[in-house]
Amino acid sequence: MPTPAHRVVIAVFPDVDLLDVTGPAEVFALANRVTAGERYDVRLAGPAAGPVRTFAGVRLYADVAFEDVGEGVDTLLVPGAVDVVDDGVVARIDGTVVEWVRATAPHARRVASVCVGAHVLAAAGLLDGKTATTHWSTAAQLTADHPNVTVDPDPIFVRADRGRIWTGAGISACLDLALALVAEDLGEETALSVARQLVMYLKRQGGQSQFSVPLSRPAAGRRDIDALRLWIADHLDDDLSAAALASRMCLSERHFARVFTQETGISPAAYVEAARVEAARRLLETTDLPLDQVAATSGLGSAETLHRAFRRRLATTPAAYRRRFRTQPA
Repeated sequence: MPTPAHRVVIAVFPDVDLLDVTGPAEVFALANRVTAGERYDVRLAGPAAGPVRTFAGVRLYADVAFEDVGEGVDTLLVPGAVDVVDDGVVARIDGTVVEWVRATAPHARRVASVCVGAHVLAAAGLLDGKTATTHWSTAAQLTADHPNVTVDPDPIFVRADRGRIWTGAGISACLDLALALVAEDLGEETALSVARQLVMYLKRQGGQSQFSVPLSRPAAGRRDIDALRLWIADHLDDDLSAAALASRMCLSERHFARVFTQETGISPAAYVEAARVEAARRLLETTDLPLDQVAATSGLGSAETLHRAFRRRLATTPAAYRRRFRTQPA
């Protein structure tokens, strides 16, 4: 007997971000291809059936009007749109979309937002008392507008309410979110096959973080410092003390520390710890390795040091982090 299709309904509306819609749709289509089956049935729903102009200027076609979607939705996916203001962007909250999401969500097995679509879920009351993420540029707005929502601007996606509510980070993170949904539905092997088709990591190298440690710091003016940062990422279990790094740079320890901090805005010790914590996060997300092995592989040495670093940098424990971000339970 064939596996029933997951009915995915993606909201579309004027000025919606194009990739927020087409990225997940492509992931679900590729999941159908690699499984040689119709696992996902994707439909676009809009205020009215017909063409919808996106922010990119490209027109999408809504298969069905909001009022005709009905019940039996497996996955309700809500993308976002922004308005440009003098000091940046603000998430657009379309009342028609909010009301439809509020009415439709109770009939859906799960609801997911992409990018600033989290603001729509929050306005519909779906995120109260939950942790959520959104594009980093509107995280402060989400916090201010919805004090009952715990906003974490760092993760690529957040899974809440026992997997019923998902929120994704900005723009290309829609692919990571959709892959995680496929992994939950069809298993990580299928999701990995889809990721290979997309020529991307099933879990991006930055782990759940929107920015990996090298990308989160500004580019250095000195090429040798940038090269050192990349070298550190590949040698986390080496001796990365300030003295060892200074020796590698052929500088005195004092001069090296001053130059590194000047160029990156962070001390060598703090940078190394951040890089090691990021590596530990990836291992916790993607493997079942015991904590002492995670600590050793990431260069943190011992489980005790791993715990201290996680408490200091993430205000959580490695075990709690794994429970929260492991796509498939370890």
